[in-house]
Amino acid sequence: MRTVSVLRYGLGALGLALMGLGAWLVTDQPDPLGVLVWLAGALVLHDGILAPLVLAVGLLLVGRRRRGPLRGALLVAGSVVLVALPLLVRPGAPPNPSALPLPYGRNLAIVLAAVTVVTGLLIAVRRRRECRQGRVPADG
Repeated sequence: MRTVSVLRYGLGALGLALMGLGAWLVTDQPDPLGVLVWLAGALVLHDGILAPLVLAVGLLLVGRRRRGPLRGALLVAGSVVLVALPLLVRPGAPPNPSALPLPYGRNLAIVLAAVTVVTGLLIAVRRRRECRQGRVPADG
């Protein structure tokens, strides 16, 4: 048997074992149906909204000269939103008042604006450098 096949079967077996462990842990929860509904919602959110959105943005960036800074900015912005969003959409007051001592919505907007400004400045500096070197920058 080739090394690739052994690795493939080994990783497949590990994946099945972890799925079994996850199923066993779900049955140990006080509300297993609630956990399964949450997992189904996460699956729909990822496969129905997030993945198509990432693919669409990737298609928009194809062929652009300065897609590196844009990809970096999208990565940073997506990571920040991913961390802050659960705190923003959680219903009700937090069980611990010190969990949300600051206005997360406003601060998220400030961080996203800062990422946008820094990315714009980086692109402008690169464009100016290319103009000084005699290369004509593309509109991207």
